[in-house]
Amino acid sequence: MSATAEILSELEALRLIDPHTHINPHAAASDSLADILGYHYYTELAHSAGLPRDQIEEPGIDPKEKVARLVPWLATIENTTQYSWLLEMCRVFFDFEGSLINESNWEALYDSSRKLMQGQTWESTVLEKSGLDQVYLTNDFDDALTGFDTQLYVPCLRTDDLVFNLQNSEVRDRLATATGITAKDSGTLRQAVGALFDHFAANNARACAISLPPDFSPEYVSDSRADILLEKAAADQALDTSECRDLSCFVFLCLTEQCADREFPFDLMIGVNRNVYEDGVYQGQDLYDKRVSLIQYRQLFNAFPQVIFPISVLSETSGQELVSYAWIFPNVLPHGHWWYSNIPVFIEKDCRSRLQAVPRTKQIGYYSDMYKLEFALPKFAMYRRILARVLATDFVRDRGWTVVQAVELGRQILRGNVERVFGA
Repeated sequence: MSATAEILSELEALRLIDPHTHINPHAAASDSLADILGYHYYTELAHSAGLPRDQIEEPGIDPKEKVARLVPWLATIENTTQYSWLLEMCRVFFDFEGSLINESNWEALYDSSRKLMQGQTWESTVLEKSGLDQVYLTNDFDDALTGFDTQLYVPCLRTDDLVFNLQNSEVRDRLATATGITAKDSGTLRQAVGALFDHFAANNARACAISLPPDFSPEYVSDSRADILLEKAAADQALDTSECRDLSCFVFLCLTEQCADREFPFDLMIGVNRNVYEDGVYQGQDLYDKRVSLIQYRQLFNAFPQVIFPISVLSETSGQELVSYAWIFPNVLPHGHWWYSNIPVFIEKDCRSRLQAVPRTKQIGYYSDMYKLEFALPKFAMYRRILARVLATDFVRDRGWTVVQAVELGRQILRGNVERVFGA
């Protein structure tokens, strides 16, 4: 058996914690193939290949009809990594034996898979076959966090609305309803944010998270400046661009202070431009550019050395920059392979550079970013194959490590560091 095969066999036996997903814990698994093919990767690619948006997103469309419309376009994406995920899911979960999903076989696959998905044990079956012990969520700040097992589905405080939309009365009203505190000045805003962290910490939350645009720079804003802005917003007076920026920076500061006090990691997903492709399908409108730089966050990293910042970036150049920052800053960690970087060619390059340059205790190898549970299996399988190959070539072959040493490093990257950083 080759070193790659030996390492992979050990890594495949490892049970996992998925540290970043978009799972709805009240409906975690798929209900039909429409939930799987409705994942934005497939609708984006089908739309890119020519399927009109209104055919994908027709209001009230029957799930089976939606799949029927998407299946003919699968032939255009057979070359993609996302198609390989689809085949792997169907083979493992539904005993599909074909090499292609097409117009001749999709209906039988739809019907047989739906019967399985309707079973009462489907969610637990997916969790077991995927080897998942815990799944981390992304919860709105006013989520009640009730009705699900927070030891299995671990809450995470998602803060985009708070940081970028607090000037809107709707967001302030949601904050007041969630906390019982009206944020009318800097002091009451800090109290409200503290109450949110109380609520999340009481429900087993392990982190705070935010997605950040390329032009955001978290700079210091004084309490007195925040008082003026919050009073103006409370009086329903419009804030101009610079005022909105300052308010965003102040809210971000309040969140980071709470992370420092609570020992919460603060997940930063940096570099997304929203609504670049205005006519794109749902979740298929956002892209990145190369103008973002982690130098914009230098004040943050220096001012809060006690806060751990697991960071995800999108571009190849940002990936190299992230490695350098994690090399130097003790509180900066490379976190997974996000979105447009989540294909093997980029993962392998990032994986190699991180393993060659960043302390082994600081690397969180992968997260699924999934919306339905079934996607953990093919996504983590993809990463484990890449990781096993990198460990076998760069460490066993090139540096003389034993397979045992390489497996130990792989386990740390896949699970050990997740437990250490998030306190799982």
